Amino acid sequence: MRIETERLIITELDLSMANAVHTGSLDSDTRRFTPDEVFDSEAEAQEAIKFLTSRYQTAQGPFVYAVLLKDGTYVGYVQAISLENNGWEIGYHTVKCYTGMGYATESVTAFLPIIMKRLSINEINGICISDNLASVKVLEKCGFTKQYEGAGTFQGKKHNICKYVYSMQ
Repeated sequence: MRIETERLIITELDLSMANAVHTGSLDSDTRRFTPDEVFDSEAEAQEAIKFLTSRYQTAQGPFVYAVLLKDGTYVGYVQAISLENNGWEIGYHTVKCYTGMGYATESVTAFLPIIMKRLSINEINGICISDNLASVKVLEKCGFTKQYEGAGTFQGKKHNICKYVYSMQ
């Protein structure tokens, strides 16, 4: 997969990105909101990339793609993850030093129609911790509709969460 926007390239992960994936995962927001996506070493990031790239040819995913600036700089990722209740969830992360520039919104907006077509789905979920205001804003800017806010499980722990849905009709 390769998607180009005005400022970004969304493409498959590869092992040459391991250091950028590792360092990009270490920021405080990743540790707070998605601690299972923190890679404490480049070797750990390499192992994750090996696993994730092995999933591209499956039907189950997860489908995780690098988000790069046009010059090749890694700025984060966008992903579709299968949910236990037979749905799909969008996920995304922008490296801390690149937040606030609209990259998450731009990448999610470009990714949604492509991944939804590939998965043959008309709806995809967006789930985040309620006080992750940046994620809430991204979901809302990308046309997701809030379905629920309240107690729930996120990353295996109890939190106040928001559940959104995006529909293509």
